[in-house]
Amino acid sequence: MGKTRKIRKVLKGKPTLEGAGVHLRRVFGFSEVPLFDPFLLLDDFRSDNPDHYLRGFPWHPHRGIETITYVLRGDVEHGDSMGNKGIITSGDVQWMTAGSGIIHQEMPKGDPDGFMWGFQLWANLPASHKMMDPRYRDVKSEQIPELILENKVKIKVISGNVKGQQGPVRDIVTDPEYLDISVPPQAEFVHQTKQGHSVFAYVIEGQGYFCQEKNPFTYEVEGVNYFDIQRDPFVGNGMLVLFDDGDEITVQTNDAPVRFLLISGRPIGEPVAWYGPIVMNTQEELRIAFEEYQEDRFIKYKKHSK
Repeated sequence: MGKTRKIRKVLKGKPTLEGAGVHLRRVFGFSEVPLFDPFLLLDDFRSDNPDHYLRGFPWHPHRGIETITYVLRGDVEHGDSMGNKGIITSGDVQWMTAGSGIIHQEMPKGDPDGFMWGFQLWANLPASHKMMDPRYRDVKSEQIPELILENKVKIKVISGNVKGQQGPVRDIVTDPEYLDISVPPQAEFVHQTKQGHSVFAYVIEGQGYFCQEKNPFTYEVEGVNYFDIQRDPFVGNGMLVLFDDGDEITVQTNDAPVRFLLISGRPIGEPVAWYGPIVMNTQEELRIAFEEYQEDRFIKYKKHSK
């Protein structure tokens, strides 16, 4: 019997404007460093109002991180300074390693009904890999293995290995796991996790118990009061659970199903110097990055990369 991870913290996403005017929910970000190490930020953008997303994210630089975009509904057009361009659509993932630097744009288009829903996760890179060559992993929905367990739990394996099914995104330095999990009503799901890795679950539909004790917990809320006592131990749509250390998590449901993203990775444990889309280890490295960007010396890798 493994040591079940307990809930360390529960957060609710906060409405945020990003890019050229995209309405999204920032689940965690700058103020939570280093709580989620190696992860830096998670945004949830879902809207049926095109005015809330069509302005998109015009040309901007990235260095020192990876950006992972997972689309559930709608299309996102992308292009970059190396001449890459394409569209990711419902069920697709783009895992982009900015490394030494890339300038790109992402423009959400929505689906035929005007609905757009997706997530962007930022993962940090250690100092040894900050200036690596940029690279892409464009993953189509049909390339993502889906398992159905005995209790009808469904798991899409984007990165990591579940019961011998290896996700298509591999060879990432922080050894990440990225799963899209659906648990039906009146079910239990137990999943092994690596000791010492940061593990969190972000609920995207329904609700469930993420701790065996079913204890009420304290979670961050928007508004005047920073903390509030949540009497009900359910974790619902738009809420995130950060787990303590251990080697497994347990999720249970009552009458409603729950769907969540389960994400984990090996902490880097290095200083974080972060401004906008550039994340380095020192303020001096940040200064150099922005100076290079202003002087058109930012891009180090000129070849077409795919």
